Amino acid sequence: MARIAVVGSINMDLVTRTPRRPRPGETILGTSFESVPGGKGANQAIAAGRAGARVDFIGAIGTDVFGTALRNVLADNEIGAEGLRTIEGSSGIAAIVVDESGENSIIVVGGANAALTDLTAADLAIIAEADILLCQLEIPVDTVTAAARHARSNGTLVLLNPSPARPLPASTWSTVDIAVVNEGEAAQLDSELGGVAHVLTTRGGSGASYRGPEGDFHHPGVPVAVVDTTGAGDTFTGALAAHWHEGPETALAWACTAGALATTAFGATAAIPTAAEITRVLRDRGEPGTTSVPANG
Repeated sequence: MARIAVVGSINMDLVTRTPRRPRPGETILGTSFESVPGGKGANQAIAAGRAGARVDFIGAIGTDVFGTALRNVLADNEIGAEGLRTIEGSSGIAAIVVDESGENSIIVVGGANAALTDLTAADLAIIAEADILLCQLEIPVDTVTAAARHARSNGTLVLLNPSPARPLPASTWSTVDIAVVNEGEAAQLDSELGGVAHVLTTRGGSGASYRGPEGDFHHPGVPVAVVDTTGAGDTFTGALAAHWHEGPETALAWACTAGALATTAFGATAAIPTAAEITRVLRDRGEPGTTSVPANG
């Protein structure tokens, strides 16, 4: 069982479903509304846990009504939350519009996530003891850099999902062992990614590609009936981290399968599949990793 430390965001997703996404200046009627726990960090932590890893989460929530609900969702998913601190003010939120095709548009307001500006001695110990540090960019870049440097100095692999994409200092990229990007991020960060040993590029319904010491290869993805793509990329990343120790090919099969299954239900965390569900699809498709079912799956 892999041990993963996630330093990242945790939000309440405010999700509206509409027949189509509105054009600029246009008001349209939605068909439903739901508050769903999310945030790239929390989504990836829960995905890694459900895929079989032991996960500790380092992040921040606010003193508003969302904070308690967000803490509870980590506990319900058996995610270690000793590194979750409470910051006076609002929790992070994401305003999400999902259309009938399952595609989404998202606006993120950092809230307490933006106040995650330091790492405690306990946080650093969690990172040092992990097999993989998993980070995204919905928290301050300086915090990501500090976590990644500490991980590198303690032999912990650094997996970065540089989303939302933004310029990063060379000192941050120099600590990254594995990067997960979508096609748009891959184009935007092309030169920066050149120095990363392992780069995985997600391609929506067309699967994902790997470039690294193991060569270059592509997974075609898993055909599913898409309901909601929210959180699919985070599910991909969490499952990849949970099975990275089995090699890139097996990890990519787990990630693509998990990401596809995550689009078949509504809501980022509710749709994240378990290890047993992922394994069932892998076995039916004759994929790598079908004999590796984590004990907590």
